Amino acid sequence: MYRLLSHNDLDGVGCGILAKLAFGKDIRVRYNSIASLNREVEWFLENGNQDTFLFITDLSVNEENEKNLEEFYQAGGKVQFLDHHKTALHFNEYEWGHVVVEDEEGKLTSATSLFYEYLVGKKLLKATEALTEFVDHVRQYDTWEWEKNENQTARQLNALFFLVSIEEFEDIMLERLQKSDHFYFDDFEKKILGMEDHKIDRYIRRKKRQLVQTKIGEHYAGIVYAESYHSELGNELGKEYPHLDYIVILNMGGKRAGFRTIHDHVDVSEVAGRFSGGGHAKASGCSLNNDAYKLFVTDTFHLDALREDAKRNRYNLKHASFGSMYKNRTEAFFLIFPEDDDRWVIEQNQTEIDQTFYTFEEAENFLKRNYEAWLVKDDTFVRHLMEKLGKINRD
Repeated sequence: MYRLLSHNDLDGVGCGILAKLAFGKDIRVRYNSIASLNREVEWFLENGNQDTFLFITDLSVNEENEKNLEEFYQAGGKVQFLDHHKTALHFNEYEWGHVVVEDEEGKLTSATSLFYEYLVGKKLLKATEALTEFVDHVRQYDTWEWEKNENQTARQLNALFFLVSIEEFEDIMLERLQKSDHFYFDDFEKKILGMEDHKIDRYIRRKKRQLVQTKIGEHYAGIVYAESYHSELGNELGKEYPHLDYIVILNMGGKRAGFRTIHDHVDVSEVAGRFSGGGHAKASGCSLNNDAYKLFVTDTFHLDALREDAKRNRYNLKHASFGSMYKNRTEAFFLIFPEDDDRWVIEQNQTEIDQTFYTFEEAENFLKRNYEAWLVKDDTFVRHLMEKLGKINRD
């Protein structure tokens, strides 16, 4: 008999689907939140028996259960722990632990990809084209590789996961992966996924108008309240506001904070780790404990939302050789313009600031970080230039 305890997200449920394909009716699967896993492990160790093989995937246990699992294993119990988070690497010290963040080819792993490799390697599951494709879509979504590869199938797979119940999702995938040569979405799924994409777009547009900016340590963070579409929202906000090091997504109903970044110089799992959370370098999360609540909610609730850059300009454009005009809430105007072939300058109310920059992006990041300015619309740009020209003529 087998028992699997896994996470209740796409990657965790992917492990459950593989387990049911490998063991059929001989396995019991339970999906857990981060908080509930330890209760499940405690129950198993108190009520299970050594004939049941325990798998734990995509979640880590606390120190007490870690110690008890080692005692269970040393007493003849069967357990296999599989994870891909940096915070779980110390489990490799145990014979029953297997944690890999990045494989030998430099590819980020997921719990589903590690479990698939394990089951195929032990000849408990036969590799197929459809299974391999499914596993890689799950892996790419969980590691955010889908965004770099523009893998919309991976993104839509996660969307489908949230559109139906876990039981329905399992049934759909089990039948499809057993009967099909390749992974696919049927016509009905394509239709509802298209509708969901439009819903996500509207949701993200609304949330863009609610983002606030704050400095935390050496980093600049954007903070927004949202209960849905965290990965898509974090990705779009990161691209819309690249001067921000990471995005904090606050789910007040779930009492959790999610962290997302599009940058390589920031590891948000380290940010989450300060509040007893964890995850990946590009995506992680934590519970809203007292420290996190004060930092992300209490200290920022009064802040005004960032203004978006003008989108449909014909004249006031970024990288313009004659300058790009910005404005902030204090009605100060800024102009970013090239001084020579390798220098960009910021002028504030017609006075140059002391610092110069190698690229336009460096100058804009400095401006947005320190002044929260935005690219103004053409009419403001033209009006400002006309006023400036009129003043010159009067002088």
